[in-house]
Amino acid sequence: MSPNKDKISRRSTMKGIGAAGSAAMLGAMGPWVKTSHASQADVRQQIEQRIAETTLVDTHEHLIEEEVRVKGEHHRIKANDWSMLLSHYLDSDMKTAGMPSDQFNAFFSNKTDPVKKWDILEPYWYAVKNTGYGQAVELAIRELYNVDVLSRDTVKTIQERYLQTIKPGFYKTILKDKAGIESCQVNYLEAPFSETRQPLLLMQDISFIGMHMGPNIGAYAPKAGIEVKDLSDWHRVIDWWFEKYGPYAVAVKSQAAYSRQLDFEDIPAEKAENAFKRKLHGEDISGDERKKIEDHLFWYCVRKANEYNLPVKLHTGYYAGQNGMPLSRIQGNPAAVTDLCKHSPETRFVFMHICYPYYEEMIAAAKHYTNCHIDMCWSWIISPVAGVNFLKQYLVTAPANKVLTFGGDYIPVEPVLGHAIIARKGIANALIQLVDEQWVSLDNALELISPIMNGNARKMFNLSEKEQRLKNPPWM
Repeated sequence: MSPNKDKISRRSTMKGIGAAGSAAMLGAMGPWVKTSHASQADVRQQIEQRIAETTLVDTHEHLIEEEVRVKGEHHRIKANDWSMLLSHYLDSDMKTAGMPSDQFNAFFSNKTDPVKKWDILEPYWYAVKNTGYGQAVELAIRELYNVDVLSRDTVKTIQERYLQTIKPGFYKTILKDKAGIESCQVNYLEAPFSETRQPLLLMQDISFIGMHMGPNIGAYAPKAGIEVKDLSDWHRVIDWWFEKYGPYAVAVKSQAAYSRQLDFEDIPAEKAENAFKRKLHGEDISGDERKKIEDHLFWYCVRKANEYNLPVKLHTGYYAGQNGMPLSRIQGNPAAVTDLCKHSPETRFVFMHICYPYYEEMIAAAKHYTNCHIDMCWSWIISPVAGVNFLKQYLVTAPANKVLTFGGDYIPVEPVLGHAIIARKGIANALIQLVDEQWVSLDNALELISPIMNGNARKMFNLSEKEQRLKNPPWM
């Protein structure tokens, strides 16, 4: 048989089904065969304008307190100069680009003249400035210091304006006034929960990684005032943290995926008790025993989160840092999260960072499981193009009310602004491409903007209720 006989032309098809059938088929094919009244330029203008006018809810940061930044006295502030903007994430690209350790340490040292730091960075800047990390920094420099590019000619001005910017109120200026962010959700790295002085701007997660990994008794038990002699005592410590901060937290968060697979089994207390006691007394325990402890405590914490109506945020995908990421473990994250969702359908799981680079599998999980939500935090600067591809695929695959589109994920506040600019551009490009490729109409694209930028997050984290409680928290 000739291969041409298997090919049926559109004209032959229409002739065969008749005029009425042709009209019905064209009608069923929908708007993607109709000529749009909006030009491509008009589509871009409308979408970009709507996105520029829409606020973001920032669902993930590691920001230290503003007064600490103003004082410049904190172990995470390597040097209180313009290099601070490069000290988180971009520093990893600098190392993977080949910067030797001695030069790296000198660049982030407070003993090095800030202006002379350009001499150290210059050989590597061309290699890292186009990454998402590099773009976020240069965009922040442009918007905050009115300097278009980082270069030998501009570094002195950048340093002067950096110092001029670091003053009380600069967090609000950067986050709300310049980045258009309603509020941030902070996973504080120095304590399980931060009694922030800006509770409506810097909303807080309860960090529960040390509750189930380790566990880190020294970080949790002293403030609770409970001496831990057995597993039931540790349960009481966990209960104390939820009772004290659960009403004021927006979520709980664990980054356990940095050190293990997310295959948490629901282990009853009696099967973890002996191993917990032995570990508590400093005895060696096996890997299987350690896993039983971690697994049991994970589900204990998840149930406490459910009790306080708090979503459970879990790191998935790409690792921060360099030269230490086992992709074989990360590749298993999507399968593991489906097991979590199936085991606890009442838990609102938020899987962070789109599980880059395995984001297609995560879209499949979100399409299938009601309680699977995907957060794009960090992902726009890991790979801006992957962020666009993810959002395009997600919006035509899974329910649009289960995606969160921005979290800066930074310790220094300044690059959050650059990240927000990249995210807005990425959201716009994803929607523009969907309209241009006729997968969604312009009207539908415009309708999606507010939900995916702020509405989904406001519902997911009960922000209206939290805002009322955080107007007068007990620590203020």
